[in-house]
Amino acid sequence: MKPHRSSLLALVLLACVASVAWADAIFFIQNADDQEFLSTSWGFYKDGSSLELGEDYGSGEGKFPVGEPSVKGLHSLRLRWTSAVGGDWGVAAAGERWEPQDMTAHKELRFKVNGPSAIRREDLPDMALEDTANRRSSRVWMGDYLNGLDANTGSWQAVAIPLAAFQPGLQKCALSDVKTVFFFQRLSSKGEKEMWVDDLRAHAPGTEMAAPVPPAGIVAAGHHLRVDLRWPPDESGSLKGYRVFASDSADGPFEPASHRVDALNLFSDFIGTNGVTRYYRIKSVNLEYDESEWSDVVSGTSRAMNDEELLTSIQEAAFRYFWDYGHPVSGLAREASDFNKDLCAIGGSGFGLMNIVVGADRGFVTREEAVARVLKIVRFLGERATRHHGAWSHQVNGTTGEIVPFSQLDDGVDIVETAYMAQGLLTVRSYFDRDVPEEKELRRLATELWEAIEWDAFQKDADDKVIQWHWSPTKGFELNLPVRGFNECMIVYLLAIASPSHPVPASLYYDGWANNYWYENGNTYYGHKVWVGPEYGGPLFFMHYSFLGFDPRNKRDRFCNYFENGRSVALVHQAYCAENPKGFKGYSSEVWGMTASRNPFGYAAHAPGEADNGTITPTAALSSMPYAPEAAMAALRRFYEEYGSRIWGPFGFTDAFNPSEDWYSDGYLAIDQGTIAPMIENHRTGLCWDKFMANPEIQPMLDAIGWEPDPKP
Repeated sequence: MKPHRSSLLALVLLACVASVAWADAIFFIQNADDQEFLSTSWGFYKDGSSLELGEDYGSGEGKFPVGEPSVKGLHSLRLRWTSAVGGDWGVAAAGERWEPQDMTAHKELRFKVNGPSAIRREDLPDMALEDTANRRSSRVWMGDYLNGLDANTGSWQAVAIPLAAFQPGLQKCALSDVKTVFFFQRLSSKGEKEMWVDDLRAHAPGTEMAAPVPPAGIVAAGHHLRVDLRWPPDESGSLKGYRVFASDSADGPFEPASHRVDALNLFSDFIGTNGVTRYYRIKSVNLEYDESEWSDVVSGTSRAMNDEELLTSIQEAAFRYFWDYGHPVSGLAREASDFNKDLCAIGGSGFGLMNIVVGADRGFVTREEAVARVLKIVRFLGERATRHHGAWSHQVNGTTGEIVPFSQLDDGVDIVETAYMAQGLLTVRSYFDRDVPEEKELRRLATELWEAIEWDAFQKDADDKVIQWHWSPTKGFELNLPVRGFNECMIVYLLAIASPSHPVPASLYYDGWANNYWYENGNTYYGHKVWVGPEYGGPLFFMHYSFLGFDPRNKRDRFCNYFENGRSVALVHQAYCAENPKGFKGYSSEVWGMTASRNPFGYAAHAPGEADNGTITPTAALSSMPYAPEAAMAALRRFYEEYGSRIWGPFGFTDAFNPSEDWYSDGYLAIDQGTIAPMIENHRTGLCWDKFMANPEIQPMLDAIGWEPDPKP
């Protein structure tokens, strides 16, 4: 199994994102989280001085606290300090995702201040800028631009500091690459001081934005325990997002339904009770956090759903990740909901193609809309995305198509991610089969991409019996990671052997893929035999990724029927969680399922046994619906009805949760969302299985390997 990205890597990627191009460089207006501190901040105090810090690490370091009142948004930064002789303190605020800002393109550092009591001019703090290399500018005294803080809490005082006052200083701060604005102790003083800081920005005069327009065309739809809102997306590029307000009465009062300003043109209000009518109004928020007037009032009523209705509702929510959150230029699936918005996943996008098939078939979008989106994706993959030997990298820039290296050695192309994409391409090629120009072009382009993949180029030489995971134009096969099972990669060998243009010998299936001492298992756990894979069968994505399109039913290779193996592994996970040998909170026969996902400590491939840290990932059970439908449906109901208020969002269930650590993810990953709708559909109708298997290259491949019929009741 290939190691996956850690949370640390995600933060590094986010820190490297280029500055967003809007008029003012925003350092703080609205806290992006529901937390009581600013995530993109850092502060310290020492030697007798003190500074209030959120998430205090206990070593004199922590985060910038936030609270009320505010000028814009819901929060201001709270600066509360004491300054001792010989002591020191400092605290810095950064914009969203630590994005660097070019201060040379702006004229003034502007912010507004207030506080519960007056502060003398001589007690005001110093300020400085810090670049992405942690080099600080010369300090500037706030008192040169503010004659003290008055005692009128009803009004905010404006401060404007010319950016020319900040010099590179001894540390040679790069003023074109500034990530934070610092506040520092200047002189010692008596007593505690408190100042509220809001609307902190670098301003370029003459760039004021027009007032935003409220959204129109809002549609509210009632679902089980929730109401979903949708409205047409903004096309102007001038909006930060939207604020949604809710009320139990059409006449109000309307209170914020979320503390966030969200860029999505959809919102899911998890009420937790059926038969409740809620009323909604929405405000648009521009990039300077100016709010529009109210939208019209809409209403929706939560309602009970039977299992079939709820499955459709869950599928539609997961589908929205790929439809509503798809990259606007390429249509590809973004790697995650809280990463760099240009970072797209090739494997996740292959899963996304299958979600679009489900969405078209279920009527979530029209067939014509689905065709247009798939055409956007395949054109981008063929015309702009970097390829070598016809293969794509793990990650690409969704705007430029350039490779985004996954690691120092993994800076080329990835045959496993490419296989997941090819699985999706073959599925859409089969599904969109009408004799109309758009669908004919779609099939032609999908075929060209599929046939351009040089699977045989991922053997080190013609006699090599194994396929290599990576190839780099500068490092070749230096990473040296052979693709062997049993894990999530079976589809690589199936498609490599099936290729009509660049196949590998069918013998590689047993001589390469299955030629591992740990491939075969044969043990029984909790009364369920597991034929292949590691102890307990491993994480459940082993039984999902390769089987979104490849139908494991009624057939077997030398080792097993993989549908039966998938059933056993799912039921082993359920039984393990029911037994709960490690005593984690929340585990039961209805709260089960482990796979690769985020967790409170980072990211890991979770599984029963040693790899169990108390994290449950909803996609693990939901995507096992074809294998163990009763157990999976019971888990779906339990996740939704007991934990929905904490793990439900605009794209359905969030990535994972860990009740023992009181941790509930609020984000999404493409590879985890991507298996839910297709695998539920395979349980309900077999749609993705049927369409993938209908491709003419598949059955000859199975015959060449030696798969045999194995009908099961």
